[in-house]
Amino acid sequence: MHESPKPPVHERWAHLRFSVVGPLLAAPPAPGELEAALATLATKSWLHPVTGEPTQFGRSTIERWYHQARRAPLDPVGVLRRKVRRDAGRQTAVGEQLQQALLQQYAEHPRWSYALHYGNLAALVRTEATLGPLPSYASLRRFMQAHGLLKRRRFPDTPGGRRAAARLEAREVRSFEAEYVHGLWHLDFHHGSKKVLTPAGAWVTPLLLGVLDDRSRLACHVQWYLAETAEQLVHGLAQAFQKRALPRALMSDNGSAMIAAEFTQGLARLGIVHQPTLPHSPYQNAKQEVFWAQVEGRLVAMLEGVADLTLPVLNEATQAWVELEYQRTVHSETRQSPLERCIAGPEVGRPSPDSNALRLAFTTEEHRTQRRSDGTVTLAGQRFEVPARYRLLSRLAVRYASWDLTHVHLVDERTGTVLARLYPLDKAKNADGRRRTLTPGLLDAVATPPAPSGIAPLLRQLMTDYAATGLPPAYLPQPEAEPHHPNPEETP
Repeated sequence: MHESPKPPVHERWAHLRFSVVGPLLAAPPAPGELEAALATLATKSWLHPVTGEPTQFGRSTIERWYHQARRAPLDPVGVLRRKVRRDAGRQTAVGEQLQQALLQQYAEHPRWSYALHYGNLAALVRTEATLGPLPSYASLRRFMQAHGLLKRRRFPDTPGGRRAAARLEAREVRSFEAEYVHGLWHLDFHHGSKKVLTPAGAWVTPLLLGVLDDRSRLACHVQWYLAETAEQLVHGLAQAFQKRALPRALMSDNGSAMIAAEFTQGLARLGIVHQPTLPHSPYQNAKQEVFWAQVEGRLVAMLEGVADLTLPVLNEATQAWVELEYQRTVHSETRQSPLERCIAGPEVGRPSPDSNALRLAFTTEEHRTQRRSDGTVTLAGQRFEVPARYRLLSRLAVRYASWDLTHVHLVDERTGTVLARLYPLDKAKNADGRRRTLTPGLLDAVATPPAPSGIAPLLRQLMTDYAATGLPPAYLPQPEAEPHHPNPEETP
């Protein structure tokens, strides 16, 4: 059993004083007998609330405690607490002039440590006597902590970094937890501290993709990769979906893989709200950082003796550690293991689609113009054949993943319905001369048109309208010349 923690010093003093005068309050002495009772209590010993040594109190002191307790029948213990000092919180050791010098120094160097501030302040005091005496290091540190003069984080000197620094100074930071299991997942990559040996004979630092449920801290899926790209991200996240469920929301940082079109559009198609953290604000994804500490402190530490660690062995060890230790260990904050908390719910997850549906979801949709000459479109410098039944469409919507051009689909841009799968242009196969017959078009359904019947309808209408205006002719016809018949008797 754990021992109950000791109450604060002022509470211990109040309890001691009340134990001294408590018998007088429980059995008030008769008139004229108070002095004798106080004298008797002054001869007794009590344990000091701080040192624990036996101690005695004077008669006048006990009498003062007794009258204080009598005047407060509703809270006799409270009035016996030690009085708060009048200068409490003022920290008079740091004078007014020294405070101004410290504030000026902190404004110019907010990333200095307490020791560095103290050393520079000591140098100022030696050169400027008007600043007053130099307090102790402990007093200066207490003053800075009490007034929020804490060491600030270093942000990059960019517009985004400056906005993040201003936001952190102006907005409070609070811990949060999702109300439902699978209501919010966290996702991030972690650079490992131990290198792996590749089949090519190179040492490479692997990256661990971790997907955690916010409420239960369940590791939905973890896997080591050799690169941090959208392809690896989708590969691992799809496994998390099929192993657990589709979450309602997903939080990640703003890495290149997390903002790739395939990833963001895929989450939208699956009905998952993407909540990227604010730039330069990793504290929003702190649950991931806690998990990385356990990975390095326990999993990687147990692999220190492996000289030629490979990626497959690392992944096998990771899966065993996650499922048999991490998922079953009681979490210090939730007081439950991640597996127990996940099963207990409540949960709002949804069934995951199959692998083909997930592959189609994590694609980017782009528009291409169909080449009329041979019915193809170009993706990533490669041409793909469009089925002849869509030969009349000039603007095509296609879905594909930049890392996998073996699955390219033609879709209806209005509804998202998959119309056909597109395959790469095979010129060698097309060289055999065989061609499919085109499907009948609208013109083929019309009967054989008759031969042209004179002037076209529009021109005939224009001529009629012009004649109806009554205007004189707009041109003069040239008189026809008499035909010349040469006389055979005439000689040239």
